[in-house]
Amino acid sequence: SCDQYAVELQPTVPNGTAVFCLNQRQLVELQPAAPNATTTVVFARHHRKQRLPTDRFAKTLTILPKPGGGEYGKFYSIPALNDPKIDKLPYCIRILLESAVRNYDNFQVTESDVQNIIDWEKTSPKLAEIPFKPARLVLMDNTGGPAVVDLAAIRDVIAELESDPKKINPLVPVDVVIDHSVRVDVAKCADALKQNMDLEFSRNKERFSFFKWASSAFNNMLVLPPGSGILHQVNLEYLSRVVFKADGVLYPDSVVGTDSHTTMINSLGVAGWGVGGIEAMAAMLGQPMSMVLPGVVGFKLTGKLQDGVTTTDLALTLTQMLRKHGVVGKFIEFHGEGVGSIPLPARATIANMTPEYGATMGFFPVDQVALDYLRLIGRSDETVSMIEAYLRANNMFVDCNEPQTGPVYSSDLELDLTTVEPSVAGPKRPHDRVPLKEMKSDWHACLGNEVGFKGYAVPKEQHNKIVKFDFHGQPAEITHGSVVLAAVCSSTNSSNPSVMIGAGLVAKKACELGLEVKPWVKTSLAPGSLVVTKYLEHSGLQEYLNHQGFHLVGYGCTTCIGNSGDLDKSLSDAIVDNDVVVVAVLSGNRNYEGRVHPLTRANYLASPPLVVAYALAGTVDIDFENEPIGIGKDGKEVYFKDVWPTNEEIEQVIKSNVLPKMFVDTYGSITEGNDAWNNLVVPKETLYPWDPKSTYIHKPAYLENITMTPPGPPSVKDAYCLLSLGDSITTDHISPSGVIKPGTPAAKYLLERGVKPENFTTYGSRRANDEIVVRGAFANIRIVNKLLEGEVGPKTVHVPTGEKHYVFDAAMKYKSEGHDMVILAGDEYGAGSSRDSAAKGPLLLGVKAVIAKGFERIHRSNLVGMGIIPLRFKAGEDADSLNLSGHECFTIDLPRKITEIRPGQDVTVTTQNGKSFTCTLCINTQVELEYFNHGGILPYLIRKLA
Repeated sequence: SCDQYAVELQPTVPNGTAVFCLNQRQLVELQPAAPNATTTVVFARHHRKQRLPTDRFAKTLTILPKPGGGEYGKFYSIPALNDPKIDKLPYCIRILLESAVRNYDNFQVTESDVQNIIDWEKTSPKLAEIPFKPARLVLMDNTGGPAVVDLAAIRDVIAELESDPKKINPLVPVDVVIDHSVRVDVAKCADALKQNMDLEFSRNKERFSFFKWASSAFNNMLVLPPGSGILHQVNLEYLSRVVFKADGVLYPDSVVGTDSHTTMINSLGVAGWGVGGIEAMAAMLGQPMSMVLPGVVGFKLTGKLQDGVTTTDLALTLTQMLRKHGVVGKFIEFHGEGVGSIPLPARATIANMTPEYGATMGFFPVDQVALDYLRLIGRSDETVSMIEAYLRANNMFVDCNEPQTGPVYSSDLELDLTTVEPSVAGPKRPHDRVPLKEMKSDWHACLGNEVGFKGYAVPKEQHNKIVKFDFHGQPAEITHGSVVLAAVCSSTNSSNPSVMIGAGLVAKKACELGLEVKPWVKTSLAPGSLVVTKYLEHSGLQEYLNHQGFHLVGYGCTTCIGNSGDLDKSLSDAIVDNDVVVVAVLSGNRNYEGRVHPLTRANYLASPPLVVAYALAGTVDIDFENEPIGIGKDGKEVYFKDVWPTNEEIEQVIKSNVLPKMFVDTYGSITEGNDAWNNLVVPKETLYPWDPKSTYIHKPAYLENITMTPPGPPSVKDAYCLLSLGDSITTDHISPSGVIKPGTPAAKYLLERGVKPENFTTYGSRRANDEIVVRGAFANIRIVNKLLEGEVGPKTVHVPTGEKHYVFDAAMKYKSEGHDMVILAGDEYGAGSSRDSAAKGPLLLGVKAVIAKGFERIHRSNLVGMGIIPLRFKAGEDADSLNLSGHECFTIDLPRKITEIRPGQDVTVTTQNGKSFTCTLCINTQVELEYFNHGGILPYLIRKLA
């Protein structure tokens, strides 16, 4: 790879001819300069081709004047390109265009890249490749932690290769928010927050010390300590710039993050999306992100939501529509007069759900609503004026008061907001929307349906069975559909005051009518920002939430990521002993099976006020329109309509209680930390002092024994199938975040190192240890592996012997025998979170390729980034149609020379019994091919920087 270095080829024979060979973004096979001559390649380090300060786009650098005199700064003017096609570009594509013009150097970003973006309407359908340089990165601890560990390990490797490790630093701002470690161990009491934070620090002291070391060891890295809030909401309320100003130059904010819900920032007109940690690493170290120029779906919104309908209902409706339309790899741009009626925090809920509808972005261009929000969260008038002036000057601002001649889109959708109705989604997928009025009948249908995304195969005669148990001396009972866990959590809705205030008002009305949540229902409140606590307390609504058991338990991603904590033992025993299908209702964004809690086989996404309502009802087996949710203090039946607030009631509370000072006070001190964080003592060394006894932080095996010679494409011959999987296998199935169960390979590893079972914590919190990542691969208790012929759980069959083993143990057996491994899968393989552990785990197991019907965007990229071959069955084919049982041995006919491989080419796969089929190689760009040749992004970066 010679894309960043001057290369001098010196012939070793007299009078030979010197050769200089450099081919932009393509691999070049170097030939000797003379017959029978050997060629020496001398790398002149850091002879990067200089940016061209004049030439092609210098004329677009323009002064942005202030209205009263002076200037805000200079900017690269898109209108100055004088191309009429730009006026037809979607606003989100204009941000990509500005980035290409600003970063143009005719090396990493070329004139043809700029022209491809201008010609987006023609080039996007042709899957044109472009480079993109985000302005900044955001990381959360579960997925960002491994990225920072990789960064520290790369320093070690650079030192081993006799280069300077201090040059390994982020080249763009990197913000780390520790928000995925807190668990709901304690709930329903006044000091739940303190107890949970104390437990969080006691369990994660090693991890937190590592993050604190990183914040001082690396330049350009800010780490926000535990208790600061959740990444997405902190990004929205504090970290976002909307418009950057650096060295006197103004440009649009853009961000990629190691959480797929980074898209929440799209609500503020900031281009941003989730990437895997390994792709983030490349961007962190100055490598342009190679991406296919996406299609853009224009989604026109008209009308206004009716009274009693929440933004969550709208988000679930849009998720269902967009999943049906098919938007994987696309940008969504919302427009139309209906957008103006949606407050920005409500837009944030819609943008947050982008991964659930499968898109890369769910983008709202900046308008007056966005500017008003910036003032609400404490941005100065000077800053807001600068943002507006820049965006207007660069044709990136939408003015709803002016006629919209507007962009052209790849395809179009439309929704009349007046048709949106109250809804939930579940019981196993976020895009399976259920209108609230149909919930009772849908639940009964799910109980009786065969096992699947909408089925549990419970015999009809058992639908109404009642299980009685003793709950701390009180008589208690549950049945199929009983709500045992109700969580108002931070991932999706807590940035939106309307639904948080709505939840408080439901609790208030219930208290006044004499209703109470049953004591065995585990309730919790985990907002994404300390601002939420301020306005709930200021309004007096937190008192009523407390009365219903929704005490503050933490500021972080709790129940939505599976950190829901244990249910009471008496309740757990009743569920397990009687095989009851119980329910969790949460205001998060994901409800995949086995994610929320091991015992809640049904999980429904709902707005925060609906979470409180279902907690009060105690069951989803209820018709809210016609059946009471309980009996009030006067003995009268209380109905849903009696506790549901009007939009006017909610707005009155918001106006007097959600105040700019709350944002200013919260974020003015956010970097100060807390006593537990500030008392952490951390190393001062440039190279991290790895502790061989640590079970949290471990130097990863995939960064060992790296030399300066790329290994080239791997061979796959007579590989056994490690797992044969169906559709919608999520990254939660591949690399779960939940609790490490006794008896599993990860648990055995921890026990051998003296860790007690009560301190096992979760797979998510231990992802910075590759030994846990490999043992946690495919450890989800609900995964369905066809090789097990109906048995559910994290095991597989060792094909040569027919023995059943945990997946880790089977893989180690195959490796010890010298066998390659592949995985067979259905459609939407790798859906869900952006965690790169779902690619690292299979790599460490020894998996060479995944052959699937279809891949989700981020996970496909992660597989390539770790050197695993992603192959897609041809249209109309899959493992079942080809009669692949998973007991075959597979050989993949892929050239061993990278110069003979093309992005998207056909690849032949044969089995030992002579069966042959053709797949598509899902490596999309030349840059990805280069990563693949090096064995992944990280070895590529090391060889480039050493």
